[in-house]
Amino acid sequence: MFRKVLVANRGEIALRIIRACRELGVATVAIFSEADRAALHVRLADEAFCVGPGPAARSYLNIPNIISTALITGADALHPGYGFLAENARFAQICADHGITFIGPSPRVIDQMGDKANAKQVMQSAGVPTIPGSGILATLEEAKASAKSIGYPVLLKATAGGGGRGMRAVESERDLGSAFASAQSEAEANFQDGRLYMEKLIVRPRHIEVQILADTRGEVVHLGERDCSIQKPSHQKLIEETPAPNLPADVREELCSVAVRAGQACGYTNAGTLEFLVAAGEIYFMEMNTRIQVEHPVTELIYGVDLVKEQIRIAFGEPLGFGQADLSPHGHAIECRINAEDPERDFAPDAGRVTAVELPGGPGIRVDTHLFAGLSIPPYYDSLLAKIVAVGRTRASALSRMERALAETRIEGVKTTAAICRRILEDARFQEGGVPIDFLDEAFLRGHVLTEA
Repeated sequence: MFRKVLVANRGEIALRIIRACRELGVATVAIFSEADRAALHVRLADEAFCVGPGPAARSYLNIPNIISTALITGADALHPGYGFLAENARFAQICADHGITFIGPSPRVIDQMGDKANAKQVMQSAGVPTIPGSGILATLEEAKASAKSIGYPVLLKATAGGGGRGMRAVESERDLGSAFASAQSEAEANFQDGRLYMEKLIVRPRHIEVQILADTRGEVVHLGERDCSIQKPSHQKLIEETPAPNLPADVREELCSVAVRAGQACGYTNAGTLEFLVAAGEIYFMEMNTRIQVEHPVTELIYGVDLVKEQIRIAFGEPLGFGQADLSPHGHAIECRINAEDPERDFAPDAGRVTAVELPGGPGIRVDTHLFAGLSIPPYYDSLLAKIVAVGRTRASALSRMERALAETRIEGVKTTAAICRRILEDARFQEGGVPIDFLDEAFLRGHVLTEA
């Protein structure tokens, strides 16, 4: 097993990785920006080093400083978490060039599958159904031509994107110019890659994703699907659950089968997620996330598999200790993302100082967080504060536990999404299950979920 792992991230995912390493008997090195000097992951790691000032471009995206820290501390592996450099093929290659094992897929696969336009071509070659779309769009004129060919409405997407960033829905040609410019600018700012491509906008689909694990011996398994249809207007996920409610058995089987086939087709290793749109019984591949997902805890809770530990073991060269026949889900799990955001201001980030924290507990509740009273929330990073996860024998019991957990949650000093998550859970349509991705947007237009509970 690895001797020492550098954790190239912050917040709750850094803590998640540190805890997995500790249980495996592996030492950890944390990196932090000057804004995160008092952060919890800095305290819990065996070693911690500052890699730059607050802005991510000068710290958590500062490849020379991160690699130097790994070399100085003698780290033989690096876990990128999610976001930041997790899907950066160049960074993974630099790690390899310096003898540092990147805990994730190979640079080749990251480049192939992390680039959404390339991934689509790979999936088409493997017979995986995809959304009609374009290649890379170098100019606005190319975008206009593609939109005319595909037919409005269309969706502009950053080829290196994630988390809804660099994505714009376009209803007609008169909106295309401004949408193209803003998506390109946002993609460049977040991913240092402004390239865009275009897809047909599928009307009122569900967003369903499938978790896979693959070892270096070619074994690929799936760990079921997650429903991620509750999304903010920015397309960022807010609530996820597994199994996906009211999903026909044949669609579920097809999704999981396609995901395994896709992993085999690209020679995938480590943990990865295939994301799909599902509409009228048809499935469409969207993209592959070549990393651990924010919402991985719901899968862990019903499959009994520690995905982060498996990532580390696979990167070390160990085979999967189980096959597909050994994996079966038990119960239902749901996750609510508690972000430092103000829903009344279009989910604008709300940086500030957390003055008080009370987090839930009890049977069937898991909380992944880096929160503590007195924590300063900097304005530079993703606004995720905590993930509250509830698990029960049935969806109804999981929802009941989540409602109780959210009622117990108190975070003061910054605005959060806790209240709006409670309102969503109370909605009869959500309780019935199977809502489309525009559910929250529609609820906003009717002013249904804006007020504090």
